[in-house]
Amino acid sequence: MEIIISSNRNKPIYEQITSQIKGKIMSGELQAGDPIPSMRALAKSIQVSVITVQKAYEDLQRDGFIETTVGRGSFVSAVSQALFQEEQQKQVEEHLRQAAEIARAGGIKLEKMVEMLTIFYKEGNHES
Repeated sequence: MEIIISSNRNKPIYEQITSQIKGKIMSGELQAGDPIPSMRALAKSIQVSVITVQKAYEDLQRDGFIETTVGRGSFVSAVSQALFQEEQQKQVEEHLRQAAEIARAGGIKLEKMVEMLTIFYKEGNHES
């Protein structure tokens, strides 16, 4: 499993690991029951502390994305579609919050924002 860590991001390394694994689960790249690397193996492959990976795995387990069994390892949990949608909605909300702040600062009116969002949303439907 490929995880790419960026040292020049404002996001802590454990959050980068967490968000990339969540992304792989949400995209279907990782399916329910698939094993994920041990904490030691992942830490070694991306050259970070085991404690950093442990924090990421704890967050993933707390959020219901993985299950860890002593002696067996960590696996993608049988996460419901509702949880995926909730996670995606959180991501959309954060991006929209940022877009709204940029628009307000730039004097872009709400009507223009709605128009742009409608265009982008419809473009996405035509591509799939």
